[in-house]
Amino acid sequence: MGTGQIVGVLQIGGEFTTDADGLMSYSGGEAHAMLIKSDWTFSAFKHEISSTLNNLKVDQFLFKYFLPKNNRTLISISNDKDLRRMVEFHAESETTYIYVIKKVDNSAKSVVADSATPTHAIAVVPTTPDGSKRQKVCAEWKDVITGVGQVFESPKDFRDALHKYAIAHRFHYRFIKNDSTRVTAECTGEDCPWRIHASKSPANIDFMIKKISETHTCESETVKSHRLASQRWVASVIKEKLRDSPHYRPRDIANDLQQEYGLCLNYSQAWRGRSIAQKELYSAHDEACIQLPLFCESIKETNPGSVATVVTMEDSKFCFFVAFHASLYGFEHGCRPLLFLDAVSAKSNKQWKLLTATSVDGQGDVFPVAFTVVDNESRENWHWFLEQLKYSLSASHDITFISNGENGLWDEVPLVFPDSHHGYCMDFLIGAFKRQLDDAWTEEVRDAMVELLKRAIFSCTVDEFNLCMEQIKSESDKLAEWLLEIKPERWSDAFFMGSRYGQYSCNISSTVLDWIPPRHELPVVQLVDTIRCKLMDMMYTRRESANEWPDGLTPVANQKLQEEVSKAHSLNVMPTESDGDGNLFKVCDDSVNVVNIEKFDCTCRKWNVSGLPCMHAIAVFEHTGQYAYDYCVQYFTTKCYRSTYSMSINPIPDVILGPTTSTDNCQSLATFPFPIRTRRRVGRPKEKPADPRITIKRAVRCSRCKGYGHNKATCKIPISGEALPALPALPPAELSDVHN
Repeated sequence: MGTGQIVGVLQIGGEFTTDADGLMSYSGGEAHAMLIKSDWTFSAFKHEISSTLNNLKVDQFLFKYFLPKNNRTLISISNDKDLRRMVEFHAESETTYIYVIKKVDNSAKSVVADSATPTHAIAVVPTTPDGSKRQKVCAEWKDVITGVGQVFESPKDFRDALHKYAIAHRFHYRFIKNDSTRVTAECTGEDCPWRIHASKSPANIDFMIKKISETHTCESETVKSHRLASQRWVASVIKEKLRDSPHYRPRDIANDLQQEYGLCLNYSQAWRGRSIAQKELYSAHDEACIQLPLFCESIKETNPGSVATVVTMEDSKFCFFVAFHASLYGFEHGCRPLLFLDAVSAKSNKQWKLLTATSVDGQGDVFPVAFTVVDNESRENWHWFLEQLKYSLSASHDITFISNGENGLWDEVPLVFPDSHHGYCMDFLIGAFKRQLDDAWTEEVRDAMVELLKRAIFSCTVDEFNLCMEQIKSESDKLAEWLLEIKPERWSDAFFMGSRYGQYSCNISSTVLDWIPPRHELPVVQLVDTIRCKLMDMMYTRRESANEWPDGLTPVANQKLQEEVSKAHSLNVMPTESDGDGNLFKVCDDSVNVVNIEKFDCTCRKWNVSGLPCMHAIAVFEHTGQYAYDYCVQYFTTKCYRSTYSMSINPIPDVILGPTTSTDNCQSLATFPFPIRTRRRVGRPKEKPADPRITIKRAVRCSRCKGYGHNKATCKIPISGEALPALPALPPAELSDVHN
C-alpha cells in the first residue's frame, strides 16, 4: 500500500466478546472496505463512511479501532488528530479494522486506568441496540452501571443511567450530592449500605464513577406504583411509539410498561405521561404549521424589507428565520462588517435553540441582525440559517465571522460565504484553554497562563506572538502544541486576515436571556415577539441618546483615541529621506516604527487591527498638524452610529387572534389565545385544565406597541419614530363642568 493511505475494513452490526485473558474479539455483522488517506479531515472520513454504508447517519455512531498487536483496548476516532494517528499506527499494515458502534443512551465507557498509557485509550463495554426501533427490556438495564472507572459524557447521562439501573434492580435511591461536578446517591432501603459516587475525571472532561458498593442488603421491591416512573420518564419511554401510533391508549401504555419494565402504573399515571409526550411531539409542530406562517406575513407587512421564513418538516420539527429591516439596514449602513454566530438556549424554553447573527455598533454594544428558532444546534440547521442570512444581506462587502467553530461552522461558513473570514470567539477560546490547564498548577500560575494567551491573541506582529508562545512553551509544551494545532490564523491578530476592529467576543447570550421571561414557557410566536419588543425598545433608546452626542467619534471610541494621544507626546517623529510625497515618517520610542499616513498603515499594525490610529500615527499627526479623527474608520463615528439606529421596528398585530367582526376589533372566540370560561361538561376533561394561577401571572401587554410589562397609558415608545402627541387641553366651559 502506498504511503499516506491504508485500507480500512468497516465492521458494523456485530458484537464484542471478552475472554478470560481480557482479549476482545468481534463477531457477526457486516464488513465493507474503503481507502483511508492520511490527509483526510475527520469530516471527510465520516462522509466516506456514510457513502460506503448506504448513507448511514454517522452522527449516531462511534468509530473505534485496535492498536497493532493489542486487542485489549479500543481507541476512539473523534477528531482530525485521532484520524492521523490511526493512519500512522497502521502505516506498515495492509489493513486496519474500524468498528462502527451505535451510540448508547447512557454514553457509558470504561477507562483503562494505566498511567503509562499517554493515549488515554477508551474501552467500550459492547452494547449494540437495535437501531430500527426503540425496544428496551428491563434486563438490558441491569448492566448500564458496571463499576468504578466507568465514565459518562455528563452528569445528566450518569443520572439517566442510574435511573435505569435502579428500575432494573428494583430499588429506590436518593441523592446526597447532586450538582454539575459531583453526584452521590444511596439506597433508601433500611440499613442498606449501597452507595455510589461519581465526579469529573482527572482530565476534567468526562464524568467518572469513583466509588460504588457492590451489593444491596435490602430485598428487591415488588412495586405497584414505582416512584422512579415519573411522568416525564414515562413520556420519554413512550414518545417514539406514540409518534408511530398516535392512538396509543393509556391502558396499553400501562400494560406495555408492566411487560417490558415490570412496573405497575395506574391509568392516571399513564395518561399524564402520554399527555406530556403529546405536547412535546405535536404542540410545537401545530404552532409552526398554523401560527408561524401568519406571523411571517405580518412581519413583512408591518416592517417592509424584513425577511421572515418558516420551514416545517414531517418529523415535527421546523426552522423559523427572522431578520427585521431596521436591523439589516443598521448593520449594512452603520455597523462594522463583523458578525458573531452563537446559539442561545432559553431557560424557560429548553426545547428551542436560537441561532443568532450579531454585530456590534460604534460603542461596542451588541446589535442583533438576524436569528432563527430551531429544535437543536446542528450542522444542517446552521447551514440553513447561513443561507437565509446570505439571502437577507447585500453582497456589497466581505464579512468577518466570529464563532466557536463547533457543529460544522468551520466548513459551513466558507461554503455559504466563500469570500469571508472566520475566527474564534475569544471567550470560547479562553474557556477551552482553561480546560487544558494542569490541575496541579496553582491559581496564580493558571491566571498567568491565561494572560499569556490574551497577549498572544492581541499580538499584532509575528515577533510579539512568537515571544508569547515561547513563554507558554516554557511552562507546558502540550499547551503550546494545542494552541498551534487550532491554527493561530483563526485567533491571533498577528495572522488573522479578517477585520475585527478590536472586538473579540460578543455576549449576546446574556442579553437575550435577560429579554426572555425566565419563569414561564413561551410559545414560539410569543418568544419571537418578546425579542421584537426588546429590539424596538433598544433601537429607540439608543437613537434618542445618540441625538445628544456631538459630531465626531462615539464616546467609547473617543476615549480609546485619547488614551493613544496621551502616549504619543513623548515620541520622536522624523520624515524619511526616501519619501518624496511626505507620507512616510519614522517614529522612535523603544523601537522604530514607520507610519504611512496615505495608506493608514503603521509597522506596529495596531492601526490596521483596531481601526483607530495608534500612538505612532497620532505623533505624526501632531507633527504635521493634521487631525486624528480624519484617520479613524467610519464605523466609530457618531454619523455611522446614528445610521445604525435610524430605522424603527414597527409593532405587529397579534397574529393568533381571529378575524375582526366590527370596528372595535372584536376577537373571534374560535381562535382566542386564552381559555374561554364555559360550563363544565359531564365527565373527565379531555385534556389537563389550565392552571388559573398562570392566567393571573400573565404579563400585561401594551395595545399600542404590543410590548410586555406596561399598558397603553404608560407606553413611552412612539410609533414609527414619531413623538407621542400631547394631551389636548380642555376648554374653560368643560373644565367648569368637570369641577361641578
